[in-house]
Amino acid sequence: MVDKVKKDAVEALAGLLFDGMTIMAGGFGLCGIPENLIAAIREAGTKDLTVISNNCGVDGFGLGILLENRQIKKMVSSYVGENKLFEQLYLSGELELEFNPQGTLAERIRAGGAGIPAFFTRTGYGTLVAEGKETREFDGEMYVMERGLTADLSIVKAWKADAEGNLIYRKTARNFNPMMATAGKKTVVEVEELVAIGDLDKDAIHTPGIYVDRLIKGAKFEKRIERVTTRQKETA
Repeated sequence: MVDKVKKDAVEALAGLLFDGMTIMAGGFGLCGIPENLIAAIREAGTKDLTVISNNCGVDGFGLGILLENRQIKKMVSSYVGENKLFEQLYLSGELELEFNPQGTLAERIRAGGAGIPAFFTRTGYGTLVAEGKETREFDGEMYVMERGLTADLSIVKAWKADAEGNLIYRKTARNFNPMMATAGKKTVVEVEELVAIGDLDKDAIHTPGIYVDRLIKGAKFEKRIERVTTRQKETA
């Protein structure tokens, strides 16, 4: 059996990074992001990246640190509202952006992982999203053709894994991670817990190890909260 477990993020990414590559990065906001792998990519200095991710982290954390280091050339995303630097770089022309409706982005990734080159959806027809894309009528309704997405590398965050790379995600941290794990030419995963082969409940495995090339137990997880919202304390 191939030894998939590596000692750290640098070793896990060794030989996989190159300028101009496309990377899928799991997560939704700051939930379920592969923060250790992102930090290693920053240290590697790989540039001119196209990054496929729901959003681009926040200023100073998550994918935001790659923006700060000017390593990202293009983002394929559905939401960018929490990052001021993203806005500045886009408006100045330093950063390309391919906007997607969120469900369309998820399906494009799923389709890419399933070997489906394209599909039709009603979402976005008649809007800027559909400009330059093929449209077609089905049963009296107009649809937009969207291409499946794949990447040179998928970086994924899971909760638990065994040495074979079978993965379990925790609650909403599952988000985009399972689809991206299937859509990369290489998939590298960071986890919070690494258990012995056979310790995972087979019925609870979300991503089979066949999709995983390398994995690490993350050195640390900050798990920041994007926006803390609390109610004022009620007075008697």
